[in-house]
Amino acid sequence: MSTQMSTTTANSGPTFFNRLAPLSYPLVRVTTGLLLMPHGAQKLFGWFGGHGLTATGQYFASNLGMEPGFLFALLAGLIEFFGGLALVLGLLTRPAALIIAIFMAVIIPVHLPNGFFWSNGGFEYPLMWGLLALAIFFRGGERYSLDRRLGLRI
Repeated sequence: MSTQMSTTTANSGPTFFNRLAPLSYPLVRVTTGLLLMPHGAQKLFGWFGGHGLTATGQYFASNLGMEPGFLFALLAGLIEFFGGLALVLGLLTRPAALIIAIFMAVIIPVHLPNGFFWSNGGFEYPLMWGLLALAIFFRGGERYSLDRRLGLRI
């Protein structure tokens, strides 16, 4: 029984982990998108305890010095919500990931004065999202994506 149940090395045949490996990248891509979407929904719609566009725009302008605040809040919300949705679906994956990565690179300096840790408003969180988006940009939608299904070679 133990010989049947034991895992083998990658060189000698498929293992449990080898069979699951093709799901690892879609898991990262989909999770990244799903976790970005609520942040955009907070800004755009006031969902999940968010304050909506007007209040978020006022915060961006008065607390972060990002003028015009409403426009920056709108752009941030659109990028996080619809960019995240694009990652989930694997639709226009590379353009969406690039926009997200650029957006995160732009907002990191806003968080720099607060230090590293996100719990203090630091840059840890946008840095992580930016690097994930950059990695997704490099790989594209791949196997389990609408890009692949539709034959989009972006």
